[in-house]
Amino acid sequence: MSAIPFLDRAQAGRRLAAGVKKLRPALPVVYALPRGGVPVAIEVAEALDAPLDLLLVRKIGVSGQEELAAAAIVDGEALDVILNEEIMRAVGLTQVDIDAAAKRQLQEIERRRALYLPGRAPVPAEGRTAILVDDGVATGASMRAAIAAVRRRRPRRIMVAVPVAAEETVRDLRGAVDDIVCLAAPARLGAVGNFYRDFHQIDDREVIALLRDFVR
Repeated sequence: MSAIPFLDRAQAGRRLAAGVKKLRPALPVVYALPRGGVPVAIEVAEALDAPLDLLLVRKIGVSGQEELAAAAIVDGEALDVILNEEIMRAVGLTQVDIDAAAKRQLQEIERRRALYLPGRAPVPAEGRTAILVDDGVATGASMRAAIAAVRRRRPRRIMVAVPVAAEETVRDLRGAVDDIVCLAAPARLGAVGNFYRDFHQIDDREVIALLRDFVR
């Protein structure tokens, strides 16, 4: 496999959709992790003729060590706060600390959902195959939070579908979901953007345009 297997996120999404279709997911609903997951997820949803929704995940980092996520807040048909109790204990964070941080992150989540999907109700996962899509996964912290939140919503199955992810992360995620589709899983991932020729930063305007043009 070449060092840069994907032209852009849309092409990666089409290739990913082919792999997902082979599994014939029953009653699929596709959840994109914005922003980068949106153009990938649109291609998957179109190929499956499935509804598309967003899973907005905001990590609650440790002060001075923001790469350490003590918790994450995930929206959708319900609002969930997923705790990493091991990290909380290690750095001395309490539930009160997490609740205060979650309120701040919730403001950004509400802003984005109102901006991206104005007036649209979240798509329920209960009884369906929930397919979680992003443009790539490095450590998997946001994806694991999304999986935990969706599991509480009683789907029939949970699938993770990503064009590229670190090999170790794929192994870890397999134990958390029913299926995983990953097109490239290098032992040394480096940056996800290294696997795309075009990996430009997607802004709010592009997300809004993509979702506006997706009709399902």
